Formats: sequence, structure tokens, C-alpha cells
Amino acid sequence: MGGKNKQRTKGNLRPSSSGRAAELLAKERGTVPGFIGFGTSQSDLGYVPAVQGAEEIDSLVDADFRMVLRKLSKRDVTTKLKAMQEFGTMCKEREAEVVKGVLPYWPRIYCKISLDHDRRVREATQQSFEQLILKVKKHLAPYLKNIMGYWLIAQCDTYSPAASAAKVAFEKAFPSSKQPEALVFCKDEILNVLQDHLLKETPDTLSDPQTVPEEEREAKFYRILTCSLLALKKLLSMLPKKEMHSLEEKLTFLLSQNKFWKYSKHSIPQVRSAFFELASAFCQYLPELVKAEAARVCPAVLLSIDDSDAAVCPALWEAVLYAIATIEDCWSHVNARKGVLPKLWTVLREGGRGLATVIYPNLLPFISKVPPGIAEPKLEYFRTFFSSVIQGLSSERAVASPSESSAIVTAFMECLRFALLQKIDEEDDQRQVHRMLICDQLIPLTDAVLKEPRLQNGPLFYQIAELLSFWEAKAELSSGDGADEVFQKLLSNFWDHLLKMCVLHVDTLDADEKSLFAISGMLEILQNPKSATKPNNRKSLKIRFMDEDESEKNTESGKLTEVRNSDSEIQTDLQQSSPLRKEPLENFVCSLAELSIVYVSEQKSEQHLKFLSALLNSFPSNKVFQVLLEQVNDASSAQTESQNEVKGLPGSPSVHFLYMNLITWLKEDWRKDTHFLVDILYSVLNCCNSNEERKIILDDLTKMDLKWIIFLQIIQKACSSATRLSLVSDWLKGETLGERLVMLADDLCHLGLEPIAASSESSSSERWTLLSLVLSQHIKNESLIGETFVERIIDKLQAALSKAKDLSEAGNTEPSVSFICDVASSFFSSVKGCLLMPSSEDLLLTIFQLCAQRQDATHLTDLLVCKLKHTWMSGVNSLVRQLRSMQKRSIFLHKSALWVKNQIQSSSLDVKSLQVLISAVSDLLSKLMEADGQSGYLVGSYVELVTPNKTEWGKLHESLSTEWMHKPLLEGRLSMNCEPLGSCVKLCGATKLPGHLCTSALLSKMVLLELENGIVHENDDAERKKVDNIIAELLYSLQWIEELENPPYLLLEYLHMLEEMHITYEKFSTLSNTTTLQQAIFDRSEEHGRLWSLTMAKVIRTENTISCEMKQLFKTAEGFVPLTEGRLHTLQCLSPFLIEEEKKELVFHCVAKLMTCTQAELSSTAGAFGCLSILNSCLKDRSIDCDHLLPGILKIIITWKNDNEDSFLFSCNLKETSPQLLGFNIEMIRYLPLLLKYSTAPLADNEWDFIMCSMLAWLETTSENRSLYHVPLVQIFACVSCDLASALSAYFEVAAPGTTENLPVNLISEWKEFFSEGIHNLLLPLLVKITGETKNASEGSFQNSVLTSLGEALTYISKDQLLNHKLPAKFVAGQKTNLPDKLQTVLNTLSPLLLFRARPVQISVYHMLYKLMPELPKFDDEDLKSYGDEEEELALSPPAALMSVLATQELLLENILECIPVGEFAVIQPLSDEFCLVLGYLLTWKLTLAFFKAASSQLRVLYSQYLRRTKSLNKLLYHLFRLMPENPVFSGPTSEVPNKDTKTFFTEELNLDVKGAGGLSSQIPHLACSVYHITLKDLPAMVRLWWNSCEKRVFNVVDKFTSKYVSSVLSAQEISSVQTSTQLFNGMTVKARSAAREVIATYSVDDIFIELIIQLPPNYPLGSITVESGKRVGVAVQQWRNWMLQLSTYLTHQNGSIMEGLSLWKNNVDKRFEGVEDCMICFSVIHGSNYSLPKKACRTCKKKFHSACLYKWFTSSNKSTCPLCRETFF
Repeated sequence: MGGKNKQRTKGNLRPSSSGRAAELLAKERGTVPGFIGFGTSQSDLGYVPAVQGAEEIDSLVDADFRMVLRKLSKRDVTTKLKAMQEFGTMCKEREAEVVKGVLPYWPRIYCKISLDHDRRVREATQQSFEQLILKVKKHLAPYLKNIMGYWLIAQCDTYSPAASAAKVAFEKAFPSSKQPEALVFCKDEILNVLQDHLLKETPDTLSDPQTVPEEEREAKFYRILTCSLLALKKLLSMLPKKEMHSLEEKLTFLLSQNKFWKYSKHSIPQVRSAFFELASAFCQYLPELVKAEAARVCPAVLLSIDDSDAAVCPALWEAVLYAIATIEDCWSHVNARKGVLPKLWTVLREGGRGLATVIYPNLLPFISKVPPGIAEPKLEYFRTFFSSVIQGLSSERAVASPSESSAIVTAFMECLRFALLQKIDEEDDQRQVHRMLICDQLIPLTDAVLKEPRLQNGPLFYQIAELLSFWEAKAELSSGDGADEVFQKLLSNFWDHLLKMCVLHVDTLDADEKSLFAISGMLEILQNPKSATKPNNRKSLKIRFMDEDESEKNTESGKLTEVRNSDSEIQTDLQQSSPLRKEPLENFVCSLAELSIVYVSEQKSEQHLKFLSALLNSFPSNKVFQVLLEQVNDASSAQTESQNEVKGLPGSPSVHFLYMNLITWLKEDWRKDTHFLVDILYSVLNCCNSNEERKIILDDLTKMDLKWIIFLQIIQKACSSATRLSLVSDWLKGETLGERLVMLADDLCHLGLEPIAASSESSSSERWTLLSLVLSQHIKNESLIGETFVERIIDKLQAALSKAKDLSEAGNTEPSVSFICDVASSFFSSVKGCLLMPSSEDLLLTIFQLCAQRQDATHLTDLLVCKLKHTWMSGVNSLVRQLRSMQKRSIFLHKSALWVKNQIQSSSLDVKSLQVLISAVSDLLSKLMEADGQSGYLVGSYVELVTPNKTEWGKLHESLSTEWMHKPLLEGRLSMNCEPLGSCVKLCGATKLPGHLCTSALLSKMVLLELENGIVHENDDAERKKVDNIIAELLYSLQWIEELENPPYLLLEYLHMLEEMHITYEKFSTLSNTTTLQQAIFDRSEEHGRLWSLTMAKVIRTENTISCEMKQLFKTAEGFVPLTEGRLHTLQCLSPFLIEEEKKELVFHCVAKLMTCTQAELSSTAGAFGCLSILNSCLKDRSIDCDHLLPGILKIIITWKNDNEDSFLFSCNLKETSPQLLGFNIEMIRYLPLLLKYSTAPLADNEWDFIMCSMLAWLETTSENRSLYHVPLVQIFACVSCDLASALSAYFEVAAPGTTENLPVNLISEWKEFFSEGIHNLLLPLLVKITGETKNASEGSFQNSVLTSLGEALTYISKDQLLNHKLPAKFVAGQKTNLPDKLQTVLNTLSPLLLFRARPVQISVYHMLYKLMPELPKFDDEDLKSYGDEEEELALSPPAALMSVLATQELLLENILECIPVGEFAVIQPLSDEFCLVLGYLLTWKLTLAFFKAASSQLRVLYSQYLRRTKSLNKLLYHLFRLMPENPVFSGPTSEVPNKDTKTFFTEELNLDVKGAGGLSSQIPHLACSVYHITLKDLPAMVRLWWNSCEKRVFNVVDKFTSKYVSSVLSAQEISSVQTSTQLFNGMTVKARSAAREVIATYSVDDIFIELIIQLPPNYPLGSITVESGKRVGVAVQQWRNWMLQLSTYLTHQNGSIMEGLSLWKNNVDKRFEGVEDCMICFSVIHGSNYSLPKKACRTCKKKFHSACLYKWFTSSNKSTCPLCRETFF
């Protein structure tokens, strides 16, 4: 800190010194031991140690506490806050002794910080204080007096969390009984602090003016002022009574101060509010003191009566009421008429200024305390008061707020009652006052409320009703003072004026509907306040008057709602209510009804009719109807006919009214709203005498042609009220209504299903609602209408839905189906026992069927399907509940199961349909399971119904196509010697799933659901058997798909669906034990063989176990014999899972059987064919050691041949051959490669002869019978024959010297000269013929397998055999070629096969042509010598046959790949047409590049020129960057030891195998990478040229990819090729440094020595190679530079390796030393790209130039002058 010469803060002239500061303090204060300034004064705060003894005392405080206390005196809020929180935590965690050390210093800090401006700090202070109290407890006592004042202020903090924290601390310190004592103990100190704050302090004394902004100072001051006032109030309220007198002296001083009283007019509302609260407290606790100061208190309080601040008002009114109650002569200190009342009237006229709920409840106590003298004359006084209140009620603010208006109305009514009870001496005056109060106040108020809709729901009408009850009670009490007459007069006055006022509202044509409604509502409340609905029973303030009887007056605010209580209890109430009420009310109603009916009949006034309806609803009495009738009859006496109709009926006025008026109104079509008419109808029914009478009336109505909505409303209203229901129940159950509803259902269903305009929809929706209501509404477990009608309606709905299924126009059925759904849904869910009716079960089935089919079939929208699903689920819910209670068989379950079974077996479903069906059935089952519980009875029987029987399963198996056999037969996993049975349907274009797949999927899902829910019991054998059977069928289906060579998309979708729906074997094995299932599949395999055996193998592989039962087949000779097809296939599929001993046993059985085979048994399953099949299966994977047996078996075969050569199909036509013989030959041919592979004993001469000759003979048979390849067994025969040829070729190709010694002497030469030749002379033409006949062998077709084996055999053809082929000559007109005819024929024949759409053909042709490529360039080389140097820019085409294929491929590829941006990976589906096309294209390029590599430097220039012209290479590179993956990581098996480098397609060799079907998906990407690799390696200059011409994005993509994956591989190869190069240069040595990627060439001749360093770039070969100079001796700088430039040019422009570039450069320099002059254009002897010497000489200056350089010079300069002498060049 203490640098002497640092820049000082402005104004700070001397360096700081703590010593000097301490001196100053000591001078000012005198020496105080310990810490200074713990007074309550604010000016000396801070945590500063005193001078003397500071160290000792300071050391008493714990160091951590000392740190925290220091932080508390900082100014920064965050610092203080964190410090205070830390202090609290430390108080909590440290020992009490340590904490006590802080106590001497705490009061001063607390007193300051508890008043801090930041509220968070204040809250944290109180919380920390609490922790301190809890720790030190009574040790705080000595410091209490210093703290208590501030503590009390803190408890009154305006920030409530801080206040409550202080209260909690106070309660923790003192139990509630001790709190007053604590305050008494500190009372003087508290008062000192509070008086200081109230009288002395200012904003500037509380905060430092220099550091705290003015706003903040003021805010703090006002807050402390408020808190101090409240704290004083708190002190008064908590001190015991007896202590009060001790405070009087100090408080008298406070009250005598003018400053204190000015707070009543303070500008800050909080201060005023606190002041008034304190004033109330003074009145409450120190009334004597207040009375003494009355002259100050009364004006301060009463003259503020119009303070309209929300914060002040509650406290003010409390103070007002306290003041007028405490100070008897309070009115003498203020001028009430001028000062107080006018202010009050203003407040009232303004509706309380938004504070009505606060002000108005205080009005009654207030006016009750106004002395008579001030309230004279009474009339004017009350008029002003009530008028002001009414005026206030009409203010917008009051009207808008229900609580405000309610408070005003309540206050008005309370004060009104008070005013009416006032005794007034003069009787006339009293009468006048009463008249004024009713006529001028109460009635206008009622009128105002009726006119304003927002006030109609207020409490006024209830309070009027209560007021009337009170008056009536008083009127009935006859007391001697004539009070009863007064009240009777009041009542008659009220009713008269009320009627007049209401008539004004009603007696007008455009009467306001809301006002009318309010009048009817009011009447209802007046008639019966108890039953009228009071929506909010919130208790409000209650006031009781002295002379009122004991029944409490409830001023409950209520609200009118539309629901009127129309039940008969109203009438009983009417009878019970007092005659004083009943009579005037009834007259009142009659008057209004009479008035209304006039308007209705004469003016057709709708609102009057509604009003009438409301009146009749509340007052359904014959008297009212009588009045109405009279009025109507007077109005029109012309209605005599209608009266005649009525005469037959009993003559009650209500019924007359119905027939004469109501029906007419009901029939009016233009009416939109008929609710109120239906209400009138109910009023009429109410007045009827009996139910019979009511039924007759309603039946009459039913027969009339009324709108349906009327009946809907009648029934709805009946359902909502029991009383109304009792009026109409007979009619509901009756026949008239039932028949009408059945007709309605019929009409509706037809309407919905006929394609008509949609205009009628709205009207039909209410009819549907009506149907739904009568079906699903139940009262006391009975349906509304008769049961039979319910059944008939349901029948109609079901019939309609089943038609909707067949209607194809989607749009029209929608509303109808939707409505039926709604009706059915509510019916199912609400009616008990509904589903035991047959009709409703049929309806449920129909809905289920609609849901279980695809929307394409049913043409329903998603929303509808969702609705239908919800409907049938609720139906099934109800159904299962009923089935549980009654053991009855369900028709629905039975029919739906049969329908589902039919669906899945019909083979008419696609994947989506199946998925929908499975989902629907799963939902159904889960519902059944919920009902079943553990018994599983319903589910079990349902699954049983859906499961096919044995014959049905058989048919389903037969429906599966036999295409599956192809793959297992070909791979030798199964052997057959008969033609396969079953359907031969081609699958490729199928759109519907075979029935077997659908059945197995659905049933498996059902079974898995059962297992999941634990319904199948493990111990129940029959149950287990059924489950196993179903899962076995599922596995069979899956195996069938797996065996198909190229399953169509439909089946892949099916598999995906099974995965999604979790219908898998894995799921089954997690839910259940699979041993019984394995056994079941094994039994089937043994019985049927074929696909069941493959299924069994799959299960064994999945489970990885094989049971003992399975092994019994071969353990005993009896189990083994006789072999059936089933057993044979089972054994073949089991063989891979057997251990060596078991296999041996099996082989011994077979060999024993072979030895005893008779001639007749050779080709039978039980004989040689079967045994050979099993032998081949066992030998296939070389896991047994029985080599010694193999030659023996060969000997047996030879004896068969000697005995009966006809059984061997040598060079014969297979047309008539039996499948048994074919099968037998196939197994023999299969055996021979195994023998070659595994036999260790040498074979004899005659055995070799047999093998070789048989092979050729069988190949001849193959070659002759190509027309029969469509027959599966013939095809397999062809394949295995070719495989045998391949096996022999491979055997002799890799025959090791060790093995050749054991071979017969001439065997290898015979093989090469005769047999090998024979094979290829047969097979090469065969390939050409087959491919010529079929232009496109699709992957699954039978030819393809033959082509695979044939191609495999042909890859062993030697170069010489190709050159000496026996193919017919083939030439193309106009083809330029230097090749001999035979070679050209091969090229022309084989090259087009690269376009053949079959991978095996393309790969084998590639292998054959690859052998020829190195032979081709030499023919062009010879031709090149004939070219002179004359022609400029020569170009030479690579082999024309390849180029024409390439051109075709380019065109096709452009179409496929052009839409994909360069650099994005195009995924090619394996074995698609695109796959074959891309494969052919890349193979063609591989051949072209191989050809290129074999050519000499000069030829390469010409070929590359050709490629540049045709742009073929550019196209290739663009395509490669679409075909190479972004991350070419190699995932297959790698040859060498795994090292840490990632394997990529560039580091791993690509193995193009004809049969290698594995990893097809990565084949194209790998091949593309391989081609790119070779292109970069052999044509670097051309790629570089292309790269530099690319657009920026592609440029970056290529650069990044090549640098990342290819450059390192190529650099390493290039460097290692330099290291391993055997090329020797005379006079030049070349060394390579692999780590630095450098090549160093040292050239020396005579006394010249040159060293060149060639550096490869990181993106080699795209970037340019840099050539740097090492040492040099004896070469001029210019010459040296030229040579470096030349080497650089050669390396950049020649398409070859570094060694080739160096060799060129060396020739150039050698020529220079031999005396050949440089070309003066390129300064090089040898030309950079075509390697020619300078030959063209200028006749003038005799300088020689390269032809290419001159050509370029002339074309670019547009002149033909010599570059040196500028003479014209000849």
C-alpha cells in the first residue's frame, strides 16, 4: 500500500496515518477505553478502536467477528448484506462465549443498520439479530435499553418481511407474558428515541448529505417517521394500563408540539395514515390526555374527512369514529356545517372515490353520532345525505365494481332504516320525512338499479325484502303508540309507488328487456327471499338496531341468475307468507301481467312475452291466468272457434290460456328462442289438477307439428328439476312420444346418409341431441322413455352405420356418423345394462368394424375415427361390466372375433390395415383384461375364436410363395430331391400381405398381451400349447421373409411394424419360458422339414442351447432310420450346433449307410442322397476330424459309377431327368470340393481322373441345358458344377510345392493344357450366351445364382486362355484401333457386359479384362513411332470398347447423380439398378486407370489429352465426391494386426469377389475411394488441373477431404516407392526421408555437384511440390534456377511418380551436358509434358524450339515471328 511517491487522491494533501487519526480522536473525545461512540446518536457511527487499551479489548472479539463487524460499517449495500448474512451464520455456528464477545459492540451497529436504506439489509439484520438472541439469551439484558427503541421501530418497518423478522426476534427474546415488562423496563429510552425522530431529526441529520442523494435521504426520513409513529402506537397498545400514567408527562409534551399535529396534513400518505392510527390509539388508551388536547385533535381528524388516499382512508375513518365517540364535545371544536359535512357530502357524491368498501360501512355509526343540533332540519339533512349517496352510486366507478356498489347500497339501506326509526316530534314532519325517504329516495334508488344492468345483481332487492319483513312485523304488532299505523302507511306507500315506477318500465313498446328481467327477479325475491338463489353467501358486516327483534338481520348481497326456482315450494311459501305481503304482491303481478299481455297480443312484443313468462314462472296461479284470459278475450272476441275446441276440457283458466294463446306462439316458425314459452307451458302444467290432465295436454302437443327443439327443451327442463319431471313423467313413458321418437331416429339416419345439401345440419343437430338425451338420461335407474322404444331407436342407428360403411362419398356420411357416435357414446356410458340388448350389441360391432379398418376403406376423417374409437371403448367398458355381473355370452364378442378372423385370413390387408386392425383388437383385449382380472376367461375365449384350426393353418402355409427355397437350397443348408409344392406366386409386385403373416402377427400380439398381464398360467398345458403354437407360426412367418433373397418393400414394412408394436421373439422370451416352444418347433421340423427346420435353427441360434430331445434323432440307429425329408432337413439344420463327438457319430451312421446302399436306393431320401446331404452339412465347417474317411467315400462313389453310369448325369439332356437323380448328383458334386479341401491322404491316379473327367462332363451338361435354368434343381446343378470347377482351379492355382509332390506326375501339366482349357472353352461362351439371352438378370431371378458361380469360375481364366479364346469374332464399324483382331473381339465382347445389370457378371468381366489391360498399350506404342512431331496437341483414345461403355455410363449416371451437390454422400441401395450402374462405371474406370498405368510416359500424355478433351475425368471426380462417404472409415475385418491408426477405405485393400455378398452396402463407397486413390496416384497432374478449376465450395471440400484421408497414404507410398526403388541412375543418387516427407536427389557430373530437396505438400498431390536447393558446386546461379524450375515443372505436370519426374529431369540435364541446346521458350531441353526434344529451328538465327512451345507461342501472341530474332518463322 505505502508507496511514497504515488499520485494522491484529489484534495488529500497529506498521506494517511492511523496513528494521527487515533491522536485526533483522543483529543476530541477524551480517552475512552474500548470502542468509541456507542450512543444512539447517529453522527459518530463506525467501528473504530479507541486509543488506549484498544489492543486488549479488541482481542476479546474473535478475529472472524472483527472482520465481519468491520465490513458492516462499509457503505456498499452488497458488502453489508453479505456481511450481515455471514454474521448471522457465525452467531448460529460459534460457541456462546465467542458470540458474547460481540455484545458490547452490537447496540451501536444495530441502531445504525436497522434503519438502513436497503430493505434486504434491514431484513437480514433482524434475522441475524434473532440468531444472536438465540445464542446469548439473557446476556443481552445489559444492552436492552440501547436497542429497544430501534427494535420497536424495526417491528413497524414498512417492508413487511423485515418487520416480521424483527417481531420473530422479539418473540424469541421474550415470551408474550414478559413482553410488556420488557417495554416498561425500557420505556423512557424508547420514548426518547421516538421523540427525537418525531420532533428533532431531519433528512440531513439521519443521512450524510455529502454521500447520500437527496431522494434517498428523504425516503429514509419519511420511512423512519412512519415507523416511529407506528412504534409509538405499538408501545401504547402493549404497555399495561397501570404504566400509562408514567408516560403522560412525556406524551403531553409531544402532544403540545405543533410539529406533531402537522403530520395530519403531511404530504406523504404513509405518514398521514400512521398519524391517524396513532390518534386512534391515543383515544383508545389515553382518553383523558386526548380530551385535554381536544382543540387540536378534533380539527386534525374531522377536517381531514375528505382525504381520499387509499392508504390513509381506513386509519382516518377509524380515528374519526374514535374521536366522535371519545370526545363528547368534539363538534364544538369544528364548524360541522361548513367544515365537516360539506366535505362528507362531496365524498358521498363521488361514490367514495373508489374507496366505498372502506368508507360506507362507517356511515351509519357516523350519522348516529351527529348531534340533533347539527342535523336540523331533519328533512333537508336526510335529503342531502341520501341524495348524495344515490348520486355516488351512479358514478361510473361505483357501477363498475360490484363490491363498491354493494357497499353503497347496503349503507344506504342501513341508514334508511335508521332514519325511518328516528322519532320526530311533529307528526306532519315525520310523515313528510317518511314520504321523502320512500318516494324521493328508496323508489328512485330502486329505479336506478333496475335501469343499470350492472347493479341488478346487487343486494338491493334482498335488503328491500328484509325491510318489508321488518315493517310487516311492526305493522302487525298493535302497540298503543300508533306505531303499527305508521308502518302500514309506509307499506301501502311503498307498494303504490313501486307499482307506478314498474308500470313506467313495462308500459312502453320498446321496454328494456334487462329492466323487465330485473323487475321479475325483484318480484321473485320479494315473494320469497329465502328460496331465490343467492349466489355468494359471503357474510358481510351486520348491524343490529336496538329496538329490532332478536332475529338477526342478514344483509347478504345476492345476485340474480337466470335459473329461477320454479318448483312448487314457491306456492307453499306464498301461502305461508304474511297477508300483508301476499295480497299487494299478487295484485302487483296481475297488474304487470295484464299490461304485458296487451303488448303481446296487440304489438307482438317479444320482450313483454319473456317478461310474462318470468312472471308466470314465479307466480303460477290461476288468478293470474284468469286476468290474462279476460284481457285477451276483451282484446279479441273473434276467437270463438278456438274456445269451442277447449270446451271439452275442464275449464281451468290456465288450460284455456294454453290452447288459446300458448300453442299459437309455439307454432310460430320465426321464433328462434322458445325457452320462455316452454317455461309458460310448465306454469300451465303446474296449475293443472292431475297427471292425466297433463298427459292429455302433452300428447296433444306431441301430435301437433311443433318444432323438435320445443320437445328437447321440455325434456331438458324436466331432467334438471325433479318437480318438473313429476309433471311430465307419464307423458315421457307414453306411446305417443315413443313412436314419434322412433320415426325421428329413422328420418335422421336416412337424412344423414343421403347426399343432400348441408343446409339442414343445424336443425338436425338439436334432433340428435334430443335422441341422445332420451337414450342416455336415466332417472332413478329408469330410462326416460319406454324400454321398447329405446331398442327400436338403437336398431335404426345400427342399420344406418352399417350403410355408412358401404357409402364411398366421404363427405356426406360425416355429420351423420358423428352424431350417431355422440348418441351411442352417451348411451353406452350412461345406461346400465344397455348392452344386453341384441340391437345395441350389433351397433357396437358395427362401430368396432369401422374402427378396425383403414380410413381409405371407410372414408372417415381422423376426428371421426377418434370419436368412433372412444365410442366403442366406452361401449366395451359397459359391456364387460355387465358380463361380469351376469354370466351371459356376449354376441358382440363372438361376432367381432369371427369378423377379425375372416379379415386376417383373407389376404386382403396391407401393412397399414393390419396395423389398424391389431391396434383395435389390442384395445379390445385390454378392456376385456381389465374386466377379467386374473381369470382370463373372456380374453381366452376371444383368442380361441380368432385362432384358425389345423386345416386353416395348412391353407395359410400353402398360400406362402415357394420363392424362399431358392436361398437355402443354393447355400446347401437344405437338400431336396423333389419339386417343391406350394404357390409359385411372384412376390415382387405384391401389395397385400399373405394371410399367414397377418394371422400370426395379430395372434402373437394377442398372446403377448395375455402374457404381459399374467393371464396365461404357466402350469396349464393346454394353454401353453396354444401360445407356443401361435408364436411358432410367427417365427415361421419371419423365417419365410428372412429366406427370401430380395424381400419386397411391403414385407420390410411389415417387419418394421412388428418391431414397432413389439411383436418379437425377444419380447416373448422375456415374458415366458421358451423350452416348450423350442420343443414344439422341433416336432414340426421333424414332421415337415423345410422351412420349419430353418425356423428351428434360428431359434437354437437365438437361444444358444440345444436340448437332449433334439439329439435323440441320431444317437440311436432307430432314430436315424428311415430318413424322411423332415428328419433329413432337421439334421441338416442341427449339424452346425453339434459338438465334434456328436458330428462324428452322425458321420459314422451316414458312412455305414452309404456302404450298404443298393443301386435302387442311390437317389432316395432314405438312401445315398440323404446320407450324402447330411455328410456335406457336417463337413461344411471343418469342425470334425474324420479326414481318413473321405477318400473311402470317394471310392464308394467311383464304384457306383462303375456299376451304373446312368445315375451320373454326364453330358446329357436334363429335360426328362427325375428330380431324385438331380438331387443325388448335386450332393455328389458338393462332396468333391469338400474332399479337396479337407482330405489329407493323397488321391490315386484313377481318382484324380474320375474327379477331373466328371467335372468336365458335368460342365458339359450344364452348358447344354441352359434353357432349363428356370427349374430350381437344374439351376442348382449348374451352380454346383461351376463351383466344383472353381474349387479345382483354386486348388491348382495355390498348390504349394509340398502338396504337388504327392500329386501324380503329369497331373498339373494335364490340368493346364487340357482340363483348365476345357473349363474355360465351355464357360466363356456360356457366359456370353446367357448374358446375350437375358438383358437384365434381376437379383432374385434364378439366372443370377448361375451367373455368380459361372463368374467365379471364370475369374481363374489365365491371360493366355483369354487371348486364345474361341469366341465368335466381333467388330464395331468405325472403331479406331491398333489391337489385333482376337484381342479386339475379347474387348468388344466383354466390355459391354460391364453395363449388365448383375453384379457377378460385372465383377467377373472386370477380373478378366484386368488381366488384359497391361497388354494393350504396347500396340499403341508401336503405332506412336509412326507419328511425327508434326501434329500439334496430339490426343490418343484409350481402348475404344471401354470408352464407348464409359460414354453410355456417363449419360445414365448424370441422370441419377446430378441432383446431389458435390460433397454430399449419395447412398446407393445395394443390388438396385443404380448400384449395378455405378459399380460398372467405377470398374470401367479402374480398368482405364490400370491401362493408363501400364502405358509409357509419352503415351500417357496423349491419353490424358484425350481425357481432358472429353472431360471424362472431370465428370469422374465430381461423381466420386458424391459417392465417397464423408467419413470413409473401414468397418470390415482387416488383414494385419490392429494398430492405433483408424482404418479407412484408403488404407485397406478392396476385395472384389464375385460371391462376396457380405458388406454390399460399403462396396460402392469403398470402390469409389479406391478409384480416387488410384486416380490421384497415377494422374496427379490432371486432378490438380481439375481441382484448381473448381468453384470455391467444391475446391474446399476436395482439399479438406484429400488432406484428411488420402494425402498421408499417398505420401507414404510415394516415399516408400523411392526408398524401395531399384531404378539406378548414372551419376544421380536418390534418398527419401519419410518423417519429413522429403526426397533428396544428388546429381554429380565431372566437377559439378548438385543437391535438390523435393518437399511433398500436406495436401499432396493437389498442392504443388516444392523444390529447394541443397548444396551446389560449379553451377551458375541462373542455370541453377532454370534447373530447379524445370524439375518443379516436371513434377507438377507429368502424370507419374516422383521417380519418373526425376528421371525426366536427369535426361534433360544430361542432354544439356551432351550439348543439346535448351528450347528458348521453356528453357528446357526435354519438353515438360510431351517429353520431346527441341527440333523446330529458325532459319535466320538457327535456334531450335519444341513444336508444342512454338504452337503455344504463335497462338497466344497472334504472330508467326521467331521468339528470339523476330524474323518471320518459316
